[in-house]
Amino acid sequence: MNKGYRWTINACFIGYIIQAIVNNFVPLLFLTFQSSYGIPLSRITLLITVNFAVQLIVDLVSVSFVDRIGYRISMMIAHGMSTLGLVGLVILPRILSSAYAGLLISVICYAVGGGLLEVLVSPVMESCPTDNKEKAMSMLHSFYCWGQVGVVLISTLFFRVFSIDRWWILALLWAIVPIANGILFARVPIAPLTPDGEKGMTVRELFGMREFWLLLMMMVCAGASELSVSQWASTFAEKGLGISKTLGDLTGPMFFALLMGCSRAFYGKYGEKVELDRFMTGSALLCVISYLCISLVPVPWIGLLGCGLCGLSVGIMWPGTFSKATASIKRGGTAMFALLALGGDIGCSGGPTLVGFVSGAFGDDLRRGILAGMIFPAALLICLAGMNHKKTV
Repeated sequence: MNKGYRWTINACFIGYIIQAIVNNFVPLLFLTFQSSYGIPLSRITLLITVNFAVQLIVDLVSVSFVDRIGYRISMMIAHGMSTLGLVGLVILPRILSSAYAGLLISVICYAVGGGLLEVLVSPVMESCPTDNKEKAMSMLHSFYCWGQVGVVLISTLFFRVFSIDRWWILALLWAIVPIANGILFARVPIAPLTPDGEKGMTVRELFGMREFWLLLMMMVCAGASELSVSQWASTFAEKGLGISKTLGDLTGPMFFALLMGCSRAFYGKYGEKVELDRFMTGSALLCVISYLCISLVPVPWIGLLGCGLCGLSVGIMWPGTFSKATASIKRGGTAMFALLALGGDIGCSGGPTLVGFVSGAFGDDLRRGILAGMIFPAALLICLAGMNHKKTV
């Protein structure tokens, strides 16, 4: 491989770490924002909704401008907005008359950056001349998991040593990461996404393909399978281990993210020895088993174990679907990656919503909600079978 592209790949890895920073740092500060600025917790938690809503909009809108302005400029915008959002968290609530407005503006800024990174990083990685693109894609997505674990661990250690009142120092330190990576992306080579300068497919062309609809449904199911459980992982940690809510918030999600990262790193290293379709099928079956453990076994620690098993099983779903898409739709281009990212984010939103709705209908019985969420890994299995049937026809 050209040594220059090794730096491109490293920059892509860091890009997913940045996305983990913008998605996971602020939720650690909710209670601090509540006490420092006197903002009701209900309004503060709305910031998560705004973050992912903006990312959904960016997924959709990016189709219209990324190809026109180019991937390098789009990457610079993504890193610049991520930096502005993190720095804005420190400055805007202090200088605006409404601290909440300052937080909201900051979240919107880094959500634009995070949404663009989600659309851009995977196709830039895919365009790099690597020996095994499926392995590279899986390894790439493992860095979001390591980023999530790192953000929680480093932030928790910082707060313990220097006190949480100095969170603003850590926010500025985290902002150095997108600044540095933005400079790196300004210099590294970026290969064309489509071969021989061919034009990527339009949204209309993609919507006319049966394979694309199967892949889009797989992305929805991948996002839903992941978030339907990870959102509730802290609850199972509290009940299963009898620990405090704070430790539960750390232990449950970190256990899930750690095993999800291990799954992606495993395929990233040994992918040439394991056929992707088999690995994805086995993972979807394991995911169904994990949902059954959580929802039907009335032993709290087994529920917690099921959460970890779910993290292990969903690891390959998102990057594996991207790899199958690039293999089966050669000219998918920016539109394909943006729409697949949109589908994944819809799943990330819709999965937990279904679990919460069903749980509420049965007297806040979370196990009933998780059981209903099993429809997502089951549907992914059906889509995989449909893709494989198409190959053999």
